Amino acid sequence: MAAASFSAVAVPIKSGRSAVTILRRLLASARPLHFLAQSQSPRRGLCQVAHAVKPVVVDSTLKGISDRNIAEAVNNILEMARRATTRREVLHTDFLTPPVVKESILALEKLADVKAVSQGGYPQAERCRLSVGHPDDMPTDPDVVAALSITGNFTFDACSHGDFLGAILGTGIVREKVGDILLQGEKGSQVIVVPELTDFLMSTLDKVGNISVTCRPIPLLALEYEPPKTKTFRTVESSLRVDALASAGFKISRSKLVDLISNGDVRVNWSPVMKNGTTLKTGDVVSVSGKGRLKIGEITTTRKGKYAIELICYL
Repeated sequence: MAAASFSAVAVPIKSGRSAVTILRRLLASARPLHFLAQSQSPRRGLCQVAHAVKPVVVDSTLKGISDRNIAEAVNNILEMARRATTRREVLHTDFLTPPVVKESILALEKLADVKAVSQGGYPQAERCRLSVGHPDDMPTDPDVVAALSITGNFTFDACSHGDFLGAILGTGIVREKVGDILLQGEKGSQVIVVPELTDFLMSTLDKVGNISVTCRPIPLLALEYEPPKTKTFRTVESSLRVDALASAGFKISRSKLVDLISNGDVRVNWSPVMKNGTTLKTGDVVSVSGKGRLKIGEITTTRKGKYAIELICYL
C-alpha cells in the first residue's frame, strides 16, 4: 500500500504537557492531505501549525519569456490550442502584438498535433491574429481579418496614425479588435479589423479629427502597404525615464503622462508600463493610446552628463 501524505492540523496545546504527549496528539490528529481544502478554519486558542504547500508547476515552454504580460498571453493561447485540438475545432485569437505573436508561435511549435496560422492582412503586418487547431482541421488561409478604406478630404489637414486609431476606438471598439492602420496621405487610410465589426464601423465612424469620412470594405489584395513614414528629432533629457522621453516625444506634459501611465494607456514594446521611472533603451517602442508611437534611437551622453536621445516618431 502506498504511503499516504498527511497535512498538519491545529491541535489544542495546554501548558504542562510533555513533548512526547504533544507529539502523540499531533500524530493521532493528522489527516490525509486531500482533506486539506475541506478543513475548517481553526478556532481561537488553537496552536497554528503550517500547512504544506504544493509547488506551482511552471510550463517549460514559458520559462524563456521574461515579460510577465507576454507570458500570460502566451499561456492563454497554449490553453486555447489544447482545447481546440481536443475538440477538433479551429479557434482564433484577437489581434496580438508582435512579441506575443513571436513567442506564441515558438511555444506552439513544441506542441504535438497543433497547427497555428498567423493572419494580419498583408505580409509585413505587425498586429496579427492566430488561428489554432488540429492540422487536419486547419484551413490553409483562415478568413479572420477584413479591410476597410477610410476616405475623406485630408488635403489640408493630414491625420496621423493616432488620429485614425483614436477615432476608431472612440466608437467603443477595443484595441484588440483592430489590426494595422495603413496611412494613405491625403486620401485617408486603410484599416485591418475583425470581420464582424466592418458593418458597425461603416455605420458609426463618420469623423477622424475634424474631417468627415466614409468607410467601405475592400479586399485584402487592395491593401497598399509600404514602410511607415517617420519623423526624427533629438531631445536632451536628464534621465531615460519613460515619462520624460514620452513627454518629449508626444508633446505631452509630464503630469499628463503620469496619469496616462497610471491608467495603463502607455506601453513599452507593446506591454503596459505602470511605473513612471521605467528606464528606456535604444530600440524600445513606446506607444500612448490615441497618440501613436515612437521608437528610441541612438542615445549619447553630453558633456554635462545629460542624455541626448534620438526619437523616431511614426506619423
